Amino acid sequence: MNRSVMILAAGRGLRMGALTEETPKPLLIFKGKPLIVWHIEKLSAAGFTDIVINVSYLAEKIKGYLGNGSQWGVRIFFSDENPVLETAGGIKKALHLLKSDPFLVINSDIYSDINYAELYELNLPKSIEGLLFFVKNPLHNPSGDFLLGEDGVIMNNGVIKKTFSGVGIYRPDFFYGLPNNESIKLSDVLKEKVEKKLIKGKLFNGLWIDIGTPERLMGQDNL
Repeated sequence: MNRSVMILAAGRGLRMGALTEETPKPLLIFKGKPLIVWHIEKLSAAGFTDIVINVSYLAEKIKGYLGNGSQWGVRIFFSDENPVLETAGGIKKALHLLKSDPFLVINSDIYSDINYAELYELNLPKSIEGLLFFVKNPLHNPSGDFLLGEDGVIMNNGVIKKTFSGVGIYRPDFFYGLPNNESIKLSDVLKEKVEKKLIKGKLFNGLWIDIGTPERLMGQDNL
């Protein structure tokens, strides 16, 4: 079985301030390694061989550092965006590089102990187009994103919401109807798919950190 994965790495990282003026956010060092390398190492160990990475801001630095992926035993393919296409727009542009159905998508700026080997083995029911992984709400997102009910049912409205982890498994069908080369946020598409009951969710209770600010990069908000 071949399972493709896409790492989202095109963002500017404005909240990082001066840290990303000359270094793209995916290459910022966290616990001794660039953020994106943590993902690549885990994905390689889990059996993933083809990794698609979208790039825009300081793209050549990311390409130069990662190369073709051979040092990690994987093949890396880059999807260039100019201008940046946001999350859903970027995935749509890279669909021709994603050779499996379904495929995994991961935000490059998270750090977690999610078991990628388990995700490699997951298959989606034919009735849904995506499976999202949720975490308990961190301090910086106390209201959450979606209501996660029993049996993995996701709803847009509800009081006790959970936070989308930035890790999801999708069928290509999820993105087929989107226009090409347009800036589209994944969150907007998800809301529509949730209304149509085409998305399910699972709660992940392990370690998960959104490295979105200098403080969290330095480990001051790890717990």
